Amino acid sequence: MSAAALRALHVPGTPLLLPNIWDAAGARQVVAAGFPVVATGSAAVAESLGYPDHEGAPPDEMFAAAARIARAVDVPVTVDAEAGYGLAPAELAARLAGAGAVGCNLEDTDHATGGLADPARHADRIAALRAADPDLVINARVDVFLRAEDQHAVLKEGVERAEAYLAAGADCVYPILVRDAGVLAAFVDALRPAAVNALYLPAGPGLEALAGMGVARISLGAGLWRYTQSYVEKTLRGLADGVAPY
Repeated sequence: MSAAALRALHVPGTPLLLPNIWDAAGARQVVAAGFPVVATGSAAVAESLGYPDHEGAPPDEMFAAAARIARAVDVPVTVDAEAGYGLAPAELAARLAGAGAVGCNLEDTDHATGGLADPARHADRIAALRAADPDLVINARVDVFLRAEDQHAVLKEGVERAEAYLAAGADCVYPILVRDAGVLAAFVDALRPAAVNALYLPAGPGLEALAGMGVARISLGAGLWRYTQSYVEKTLRGLADGVAPY
């Protein structure tokens, strides 16, 4: 359950694969399938609790869900902490530790404004989180690609944000929702040998291709949750039409 074990699994070219889950039962399935780490996804956890993503769920409920997950398994757990719920870095570190998490995602979206956080201020926040818990594995999400119509145009800004977050103490950087394989490859190349987390997208590069780019971590994000919900919805519609599901 150590942070050191989680950190050691971030190997460029041999990425840690994380099928992000939302409850204790799912966490146990992840471990039973042979995965060495359990990761949560904020969208999945929030929606499973009846709230929207993007810090729409009360922090107490999110941390309680994380604690249930961590208690259910004996492998390292990393928690998607969104933008930190407005908590001071020391309090965020304490809440994560209290939930049994040894790692976290921290995004640079400012949910109060809907825009991006100032990179220097966000780097300071990462540095303070690192100071509060020197062992915590911090995955700093870089959100500049999320809404960009031209992802090539924001590549330089994305790299600069990532460099600032790594210098502040992040262990890994996560340029979420990069749809263009060329942009992702350029991002990884610009930051070598730093650890980069990629989001697996069905229309994007496959798992082997992502490994070949040199990424150190691959997340499914909300993908497993969406896939599961789609299956349940299809099954329920069939049942409503009189089709037995099994």
